Amino acid sequence: MATRRNPTARQVRLGTELRKMRDAAGLKATQAAALLGVSSAQISQIESGIAGVSEERLRRLAAHYACTDQEFIDALVAMATERTQGWWEKYRRLLPASFLDLAELEHHATYRHNVECLYIPGLLQTEQYARAIFSYRVPELPYGELELRVRHRMDRKVAIEGPDAVPYKAVIHESALRIRVGDRAASRAQLARVLELSEADHITVRVIPFDLDGFAGAASAMTYTGGAVPKLDTALRDTPHGTAFIDAEAQLDTLRTLFRRVEAVSLEPERSRDFIFRLMKEL
Repeated sequence: MATRRNPTARQVRLGTELRKMRDAAGLKATQAAALLGVSSAQISQIESGIAGVSEERLRRLAAHYACTDQEFIDALVAMATERTQGWWEKYRRLLPASFLDLAELEHHATYRHNVECLYIPGLLQTEQYARAIFSYRVPELPYGELELRVRHRMDRKVAIEGPDAVPYKAVIHESALRIRVGDRAASRAQLARVLELSEADHITVRVIPFDLDGFAGAASAMTYTGGAVPKLDTALRDTPHGTAFIDAEAQLDTLRTLFRRVEAVSLEPERSRDFIFRLMKEL
């Protein structure tokens, strides 16, 4: 059984789900190992994403763990057996792994939701806007690394603009629309881009205006992606140490509820477009 030096977030997630399944069955790693005729170290490697698992072994484990959710098992099998070589592979060893993990997550997502209070969501950003954000890093990025990040962000747009685009909802606070990360012209172009994308049938953009009473959700920023089944949903939130991938069921349920609350108080899509258009005219 070959091992991986640097498993992807998706490979780690597969292992995590297998560990959760084993824990729910009340079995120890040694017991799971005995069921497959392997060592407990091999079970540990599978559950940490360091080693892969075949379809036959995965289904055997699921049966021994008394998991009867066939749709969930099939989704795990797809994760275990896929050999996708996506567009993000050209950035391997050029950008941090988190950039590739995000692109792979978006590639497999069945839908995507965003809440942003400070910045325009990455998938809606223009090249100028993205460059301005990445340029503000301390310490400053070398030019080559800066351009790689900008190019990667532009390539990510295939998730909502490509032939296999998925439903996308973005809730954006007025503050994010007003903050000029670049000059007036760049800000006007960015708002125009958001308006253009919001016209697509599968893209919904809603605005939370400053004058909304009772909005205490300024810390609600998140990315939420739908998995092949709800158990495989993933949320992302920024932390002081980088982006955190969230897969705990209780946290996912909390974030789903939070998104619904924020969405419910935002302006309807048509009113949101009118609102953005007025802001653009002010520039």
